[in-house]
Amino acid sequence: MAGNFVDQLHIFLPLVALAPALPAITGPHGGTAGATIVVMAMLLGRPVGGVVFGRLSDRFGRTRTATVAIGGTATCTLGIAVTPTHEVIGAAAIWWILAMRFLGGVFIAGEYSAAIPLAMEWSRPRLRGLYSGLIMSMAPWAQATIAFTTWALLSLLDPGAYETWGWRVPFVAGGVASLTLLHFYRRQVADRATAAASSRIGLRDLFTGQHRRSFWQLFGLMTGLWIMTNLVVIALPDELRRSVGLDTTTAAWIMGAAAVAQAMVMACTGHLSTLVGRRRFFVLWGLLAAVSGPLVWLELVGTSQIGRAMALACLLQVITVCGYGPVGAYLAEGFPAAIRSTGYGTAYSLSIIVPALHPFWLPQLQHAIGHRTAVVALLVLAGLLVASCGHLGPRDDIRQLDLHPAAKGTAHAHS
Repeated sequence: MAGNFVDQLHIFLPLVALAPALPAITGPHGGTAGATIVVMAMLLGRPVGGVVFGRLSDRFGRTRTATVAIGGTATCTLGIAVTPTHEVIGAAAIWWILAMRFLGGVFIAGEYSAAIPLAMEWSRPRLRGLYSGLIMSMAPWAQATIAFTTWALLSLLDPGAYETWGWRVPFVAGGVASLTLLHFYRRQVADRATAAASSRIGLRDLFTGQHRRSFWQLFGLMTGLWIMTNLVVIALPDELRRSVGLDTTTAAWIMGAAAVAQAMVMACTGHLSTLVGRRRFFVLWGLLAAVSGPLVWLELVGTSQIGRAMALACLLQVITVCGYGPVGAYLAEGFPAAIRSTGYGTAYSLSIIVPALHPFWLPQLQHAIGHRTAVVALLVLAGLLVASCGHLGPRDDIRQLDLHPAAKGTAHAHS
């Protein structure tokens, strides 16, 4: 759990802590879309890391791969913390940040591609869903932590102080957290694996070979979840300011409260999937999101009351993205040990790309069919993707599969 919390801190840092100071750091070289391209840099790095480190994890061990990735993440985050401003190094400031974010994306994807399958392999089958929910809930906890920390720094420091050194504090803290995690991994964590993967098993087996159905089913399910994430988490602060008329501070508080609500429920949905079955869970949750998500979103953007907006934002995130709860277990259960990290990292990371590029294609869609109509249609599509791809999942009871790498039949079978 702590490992995924640290990972998620690194993911959200540029979105929240760096963004207010970025114009002062990069100057005219960052352009008007500086924050967007910094986020895109990490986005492009994550699929690379999922593929490369996933393969390394399957061949050389989860723990060894995770320690390399953790060390790389710490280096990249601390590298950003010591970035000189454009007044010292000119355009190199933005290029340095972009390089560190791209490499950071590679290493972060390497961490979750190795560490989460490892955690699932060590978990007893009846507790795997619970542990998955707790692990996945670290994302909203990290989001809330950074949001409230950044708010506190912006409140305590004048703008000049924050732009000079205040923004660096969360990055240093994130780097130190990764180094602490690295020390723990080296001393306390070991693989459960007893056999290395065959070098002949590769991406072709995922995309077009014997594991293609599992991969594309999970890819589609994750695409639906990522669409929800980008609409109700990433894009929501701007929507609150635009449609509800909230200032930046109030919107940040609402997003922090919604993240806490999301985290608390997500920690439970993983175990709920064990009680009702993974397949049934995703079908029902996808339908819930497709039907109620658009209705709650429309109520949210139509309100003018702060308290009501906060309650609706919490409800919106609960009924949509809390479907992530079982994902850690479900993706690990989808592939045998020989290709588990590769399958996990690739399905999880490749599916991010199109949804996360929404700043480029969503405005065009909204111009064509209407601002609110576009979001409603996408939320319906996302829910139906989760439900339909969940329905295409295995009919057998994967909750009871033994994920020990030496066990036979650990890949779920489609009937």
